Amino acid sequence: MSHVGVPRGTVRKRRTLALLTTGVLTIPVLAGCSSGDEEAPRGVAQDIAPTARQAVADGSTVNWAIDALPATFNAFQADADSATTRVTEALLPTLFPMDKAGQPRLNPDYLESAKVIEREPKQVVLYKLNQQAVWSDGREIGAPDFVAQWRALRGKDSAFWTARNSGYERIEKIERGADDLQVRVTFSKPYGDWRSLFSPLYPKEITGSPETFNDGARTTLKNTAGPFVLRGVSKADGTVTLARNPRWWGDKAKLDTLVFRAVAPKDRTKALTDGTVDVADVDPSTADRITLARRDRGGNGQPLTHGPGADVSPAAALYSYAVAHGSDEKAAEAEQAARAKNRKAVLAYAAEQKALRDFAVRKSLEPAYTQLALNGESGPLADDRVRRAVARALDREELARTVLGPLGLPAKPLGSHLALAGQPGYADGSGALGEQNEKEARALLADAGWTRGGALQQPKDTKAGSEAEKKGEKEGEDGADADTGEEKKTTGGAEKEENAEKKDAEKADKDAEKTDKDAEKDEGKADKASRDEEDSAASRDEGLYIVGEDDKPAAHAPAATGTSAVPALAPARHAAFQSAALLRQAAAVLGEDGAVAAQDKQPGGAAGAYAPAGTPAPAPAAAKGQLGKDGKALTLRFVLPSGPGSQSLRAVGDKIAAMLEKIGIGTEITKVPDESYFKDHIASGVYDLALYSWPASAYPATDGRPIYAKPEPATDGSLLVEQNYTRVGTDHIDQLFDRAAGELDEKAARDLMKQADARIWAAAGSIPLYQRPQLVAVDKKLANVGAFGFAAPRYQDIGFKNRQAAGSSADRKK
Repeated sequence: MSHVGVPRGTVRKRRTLALLTTGVLTIPVLAGCSSGDEEAPRGVAQDIAPTARQAVADGSTVNWAIDALPATFNAFQADADSATTRVTEALLPTLFPMDKAGQPRLNPDYLESAKVIEREPKQVVLYKLNQQAVWSDGREIGAPDFVAQWRALRGKDSAFWTARNSGYERIEKIERGADDLQVRVTFSKPYGDWRSLFSPLYPKEITGSPETFNDGARTTLKNTAGPFVLRGVSKADGTVTLARNPRWWGDKAKLDTLVFRAVAPKDRTKALTDGTVDVADVDPSTADRITLARRDRGGNGQPLTHGPGADVSPAAALYSYAVAHGSDEKAAEAEQAARAKNRKAVLAYAAEQKALRDFAVRKSLEPAYTQLALNGESGPLADDRVRRAVARALDREELARTVLGPLGLPAKPLGSHLALAGQPGYADGSGALGEQNEKEARALLADAGWTRGGALQQPKDTKAGSEAEKKGEKEGEDGADADTGEEKKTTGGAEKEENAEKKDAEKADKDAEKTDKDAEKDEGKADKASRDEEDSAASRDEGLYIVGEDDKPAAHAPAATGTSAVPALAPARHAAFQSAALLRQAAAVLGEDGAVAAQDKQPGGAAGAYAPAGTPAPAPAAAKGQLGKDGKALTLRFVLPSGPGSQSLRAVGDKIAAMLEKIGIGTEITKVPDESYFKDHIASGVYDLALYSWPASAYPATDGRPIYAKPEPATDGSLLVEQNYTRVGTDHIDQLFDRAAGELDEKAARDLMKQADARIWAAAGSIPLYQRPQLVAVDKKLANVGAFGFAAPRYQDIGFKNRQAAGSSADRKK
């Protein structure tokens, strides 16, 4: 399915961001355990209707839905996207595709062997190519293709427009081996992820010069080496058509043609019902309709109990009939028109349901996970104590159940940033941060200076009635009146009388000084909290509007370009104790002596809520418990996509907002168009909290580093963040990635990645929630296609079971 906020490209040009736009994406209570000696949990099996090749018919055509035509066929360019990956997998060599467990496995169609043959004085890898492997023009695949791709991607020639050079810059030279079928690669420094290189492999005709690299593979691929060749691209029809490769030396492709057809996610149901596509990623609502269609197969002509008109009661139906045949001619005419419209909708829905009976929903967990990102560049979240408080307020299990539970998939919180359940390197590192604990979350906030009465206090450097105060009030009013062009809702409850606010503020100051015993008593007031929850939920629904629905121009708040640091408050005794406990937890995960490296220590955040110029002033602190400091409420901007396929993300976002409200953090939820979600907010840093996803990788040392690397200041004062859109990182984390990338011992490299993961948890910039679901609607007669999980598809094995004659979708009227 499409992914909101995805930087273009899902091949490994760098790890591609993916925000669930299928209602299938997802999230999780911080697991407080480390799985050091535990067996790694198994992943969910793929669901592709596996069938032996001899039971799959030869011939026919399959139409496969993609979100849009590929922007380019060059997988190493910045605008490569998921469609680029889907198409090139069937056309070009992948030397080490991922298997069912998420591990790279040698592809015998292209390689007889590939291994490290020397470690000293330098690492040398010897590739022995399959002697039958040829390009579609008949030329053998060989060392010249490897050399040309290395020179294009190593980063020394800026004339090549490439998005990444990870690993290629470590190569010193490439030369022919003992014969033309051997390629000898020598590295200038060790590289443990060498299997990630040369996939996909392009012919030298493409990578040999900047002109052909930049433009030669954008709209066509004349020379390929896969089970299919590119027959043509039709922008008018929105199709990419592949045909069986007559020079393919491996298992012959079962299909004559494979058509990738651009179908927007919102149009997938219609495309399935009218026979336009046979395979499509779908959202939960379409999956439910397919399940209902198969259930209703034996209905014997009975009216459907779902769809248009199904919820009309007998009394309402009788009333409608009476009005339609009554003496009031005007009302009767209107009612008759409404009844006719409803009958038409019922008939159309029934026809669609009948067509959906031919499909099955194949489901698994996608090799990608959804995270809560906390922007640590400025504002309250620049203070790691506030970030940790946010993390420890989350019930991640409940969030995972929200998305995965209704689909019948395991709703288990993810415990790693760098591996998924079922992969060899997976271990639960969340113990470095700690399990969910609202009391300790409140203590962390108190230590950071956020108190219940803080929003009512005057800033220490501002006198009552001063020009600064008046100016601030005026700016707040102007900001509140400004139209930002985005849908917003603020949590925090209704404003009470001034006397009550002052009384609560005084009590809050005293509460902050109480012992743990007093805090536990305060938590026991459950009845009042439950009554307050209803009021606060209502307050979150006030003042909503969506971009484009009010005929007003949209104007996004600009990102802050710089903030001045302020001294951190001296830690209180209770918070100091927590800090020491946190470090011990991290040390337990890492097997260290409990000391945190100097590189991991981060400064306290700037005091006050983040409020860049042009944004509305924060809502007043709620008398029911919202925290504040120096006259400002603790309110975080929570950005979510507003598109029709992002319902699950918004549901998760609402639950997170309610969880944070319990510890006194308000959230201003801003819903923005899907197309601008990533570019204008995530990548630009115009958010405090956001939900988006990252794909899994078999090479975490290479693919994970740009995501978690410590941002570096640029000459213009901005931050160079690579793909670390949370802007949170440490030197120690970077060093662990670098050591793992150069480690040739796989077990040692995995141990280093587990240490890095524990450090990433402790930094609390990214909180993994859940592995995303994968729902694929497939013609039920198709074999070896569906929800692939970790594994790459074997396109040559896809086809219809037995004979296609019995009304396969390839014969349907398009």
